[in-house]
Amino acid sequence: MIARKGISPVIATVIIVAVAIAISIAVAGWLMGLWGGFGQTESLKTFPDSYVDVANGNLVLHVQNVGGSPAQIYKIEISGVPADLTLATATGTGVTVDTTNGIITLDPGGEATITVPLPTGVNAAAGVAYTVTIYTEAGNVYTTTVYGK
Repeated sequence: MIARKGISPVIATVIIVAVAIAISIAVAGWLMGLWGGFGQTESLKTFPDSYVDVANGNLVLHVQNVGGSPAQIYKIEISGVPADLTLATATGTGVTVDTTNGIITLDPGGEATITVPLPTGVNAAAGVAYTVTIYTEAGNVYTTTVYGK
């Protein structure tokens, strides 16, 4: 009689499940950007010294990109009214303003002060709270509150 050699069905099932879990974890990590360059996105941080300049009728935003890829801001709304980014200016590190297309790009680690004229329909007043919404090309939306001063 010849003895059969091999592994038991229980052991084979455990190995298959372990391999499937390991592959799932690797794929999830890759997609979420836990390792490797894929899945990285920008992450904008708005500083509390941002404000509405009542005297000059401007929004002054102090922002930093703490994410891993450039942030391309294509729209800023002040209290629901879109601002004209073709009139925007910016100072700081890692920031460029494309006034032709109205896009502000902030590199990873870049920090800038962005000045945008208030759109028609937004009245500047000291002490008033304004909701500012920033939209990026990556599909992210950032909302903050600034005050007139």
